[in-house]
Amino acid sequence: MTALPAARQFDRPPRPAPSRMQRSAGRGRIAAKLGPTGETRLDRLFQEGSARIRLPKSHSDGRLEAVLLNTSGGMTGGDTLHWRAEAGTGTHLTLASQTAERLYRSPEGSASVDVRLHAAAGATLQWLPQETIMFDGGALRRTILADLSEDAELLICEPLAFGRAAMGESVQGGALRDDWRIRREGRMIHAEALRIDDAIADRLSKPAIAAGRRAVATIVLFAPRAEALIDEARTIIGNAGGASFFDGKLVCRLLASDTLVLRRRLIPLLIALRGGHALPRCWHC
Repeated sequence: MTALPAARQFDRPPRPAPSRMQRSAGRGRIAAKLGPTGETRLDRLFQEGSARIRLPKSHSDGRLEAVLLNTSGGMTGGDTLHWRAEAGTGTHLTLASQTAERLYRSPEGSASVDVRLHAAAGATLQWLPQETIMFDGGALRRTILADLSEDAELLICEPLAFGRAAMGESVQGGALRDDWRIRREGRMIHAEALRIDDAIADRLSKPAIAAGRRAVATIVLFAPRAEALIDEARTIIGNAGGASFFDGKLVCRLLASDTLVLRRRLIPLLIALRGGHALPRCWHC
């Protein structure tokens, strides 16, 4: 029996290299300018990948509303979103998300959300996304950077839910890092950082952290009129959190057992901080 040449004895198809799971990436940018009659109009719009920006018709007295979408349907480790918004001189620009953002289990790495905001002289910019829902094992790193002119106004709201109480979900583990930096004319006026990881459910159960409540929201208004709103804000919040004013900013924190209970306080609070104007319709869909 004739032996095969050595090179052919092991002539087998090579094993395929381990495939890297596909990740989503999105970039969206919007800029607003004043129209000839003083109304706010779209100046520039850019969208790429999973990021989409829609401009629904609204009856907001010359203000511009934009709705942000993530077409990937949620985020996991390695996914990225970059949002940029610029409110030009004297404009009024509001940004909201079409629905809650979902943060799914991350087998490796963290999802990343990077937000950059700029409000020029006399402008009003409002960043009002709906909830970010974190599922067990999710991981997110979010950064919000804002630059304001001397008399610009900025309202930021970021609600966060650890699982869905109605579905009996519990976030036992995961990782969240949230960093905010707000500057006015180059001077830092607000900085905060939140980090929670590992045994999240256990940490949230501690009285000094959340006392078992799993829905939270941070709302900050940077405006000369902010101080006059502190009593109304505290009345709306009641025993669900607190509000304080310092150096031209009103900071509100909310805690609730679930997102439905959170919204019962959050929506009237945002309406009050918006001067009585209703929230974008996507908040009520």
